Parts: sequence; C-alpha cells; structure tokens
Amino acid sequence: MKYISPFIVRQVFVMLLIVLMGGLIFKEMLPYLGGVLGAITIYVLLRKPMLMLVKKGWHPNLAAWTLIITSFTSILLPLVAFGFMIGNRIEYAVTNSEQVVQASKTQLQKLEEYLNYDVTSQIDPSAISSWLSKSLQSIAGNTFTIFISITVMYFLLYFMLISEKKIKDSLFTYIPINSDNLETIGNETFDKVRSNALGIPLVAIAQGVVALIGFFIFSIPNPFFWATVVTIGSMVPFVGSAIGTLPVFILALANGNSFQAWGILLYGTLVIGATDNLFRLYILKKLDDVHPIITLIGVLVGVPLFGFIGLIFGPILVSLFLIILRIYKNEYGQNSSA
Repeated sequence: MKYISPFIVRQVFVMLLIVLMGGLIFKEMLPYLGGVLGAITIYVLLRKPMLMLVKKGWHPNLAAWTLIITSFTSILLPLVAFGFMIGNRIEYAVTNSEQVVQASKTQLQKLEEYLNYDVTSQIDPSAISSWLSKSLQSIAGNTFTIFISITVMYFLLYFMLISEKKIKDSLFTYIPINSDNLETIGNETFDKVRSNALGIPLVAIAQGVVALIGFFIFSIPNPFFWATVVTIGSMVPFVGSAIGTLPVFILALANGNSFQAWGILLYGTLVIGATDNLFRLYILKKLDDVHPIITLIGVLVGVPLFGFIGLIFGPILVSLFLIILRIYKNEYGQNSSA
C-alpha cells in the first residue's frame, strides 16, 4: 500500500493556506484596488524625479512630500473639479431627462421618414429617466469608497517613493519566481505602465483640443465642458470622442439647430476621428507598441475589474499573462519535452 509523503501533505496544506488567505485579502481589498493601482501608476511617473531630487541632496521625505503634493494638485484636483462639474450637468440632465429624450424622439421621427424604419417606438423616456436616477444614486453612494481608495493610494505612494529598495527586496524574497524572470516582469510592467499612463492622457488631451476648436467653429454652448467630456471619452477605446460629440449633436437637433448639429457630427466623425488615429500612431508607437487585440481584451477585462484605472492596467494584465506564459515555457517547456 502506497502512502503520500508527509512532506507533500504539508506542502499542499501550506499552499491551500496561501491561496485561501490570499483570496480573502484580495476579496476585501477589491473595492480599494483602484487606489493600489493608482499608486503604482503615479510611482512609475514620479520615480525618476524622485531619484533626481535625492541626488541633488534633498531629504527623501521632503522630496516625496513635494512630489505627492505636486501630483495631488496637478492630477487629482482637476479630476475632482471635473467630477463636480459633470455631476451638476448630470443632475440637470436627470431632472430634465424626459423632456430631452422626448425632444430627441421628435427629431428621430423626422429621420425615420427618410429611412422608413421605426426606432422611436422602442424609446421609453420614463425608463431612461429612472435608469439615470439610479445610476446617479449609485455614483453618489460610492463616494466614501473613492475617498478611502485615494487615501490608500497616497499612503502607498509615499512608502514606494522613500522605500523603493526595501519593497523590491521584499518582492524578491516572497514571490516564488526566479530572480531574472521577476526582473523581466518588473521591467515590462514599468514600461507598459509608463506608456499607458503617459500615452493615453496625451492622446486624450490632444483630441480634446481638436474637439474644442470644432465646438468654437460651430458655436456650441459650453464648449470647454464638452471638450472635457471628449477628452475623458477618448480614453475609452472603441467609444472615444463619440461620448462628447453625440450628445452635442442630439441637443443641437432638439433645439432646432440642424446646421450646427450635422456640422459637429461630421466634424467629430471626420476631423476628430482622423486626428485620433494620427495621435495614437505617433504618440503610443513612440512609447510602447501594444497590439490592438491586447488593448481590446485588456479594456474588456480591466474596466469591470478595476474601474476607470482598468484602462491602463487591463492591457498590462493581459501583457503580463503572456509574459508569464513565456517564462513558464522557458523554465519548464524544454525540460518537459526532453
């Protein structure tokens, strides 16, 4: 009769404990995972300035706090300001949503006469208004979670900046991967985070500027607000500037400004769409060449899992999965085939 080695039993037991405890920690940290990923993103951007300041003789604590305050005022405060601005707009839209949808239906009915196809009968203004109200309440209910995530983000960022070597040594100590392979994973992650964290906002800002010019040309009300919406929307692949130009088109039609409406729709489709491809080709190719399929799968996985920061970390997650597959093949594939 064969017996299982006590060594194997102990090893399996320890592995089960690791999986169970790690899974429990991950489950409880999941609502605040965006803060962890945000800390990693900002750390990648601030690492070189931090090293530069320390080399110039700055105390690490002073350098870290200076960079944290700079990042807070230049990144977080504009996002908070935009959040308040768009929150007021959304609240107004929810209050008047039925009227806006009804006006849009009236304009669509004119289009139906040309296409001879019924669309408006499927649109329920009251249902749309109810959905918008529930969505707004859900966003408001997540305010405390967002506050905790931001606190976690800057807490981690501070220690990542002042204790980089200790954190790196800890990773090499606890992660059961060959040191060379762990170094490869770290370098690839660093490059891709830097590429996405710089490239995506740069493309979005450039697209927002192009949209702003179009809004001025066609005398669109609140041009800066809608340009900001285009900027945020362009960070979402396969949605892009349409999230800013389509509402403008519908509102202009609802107000009876047909020339203005069709003009901005054509401008958004032709000019903003063309410049989007141009900017992405020039900027993202300079930083890092990520295959579009990896980007697509990454966004589909990352956004539901991580939220908005998933636009950056979704593609990174997919890329790391492929790297780990390559590492596994290099370490064990040849042995298994021998």
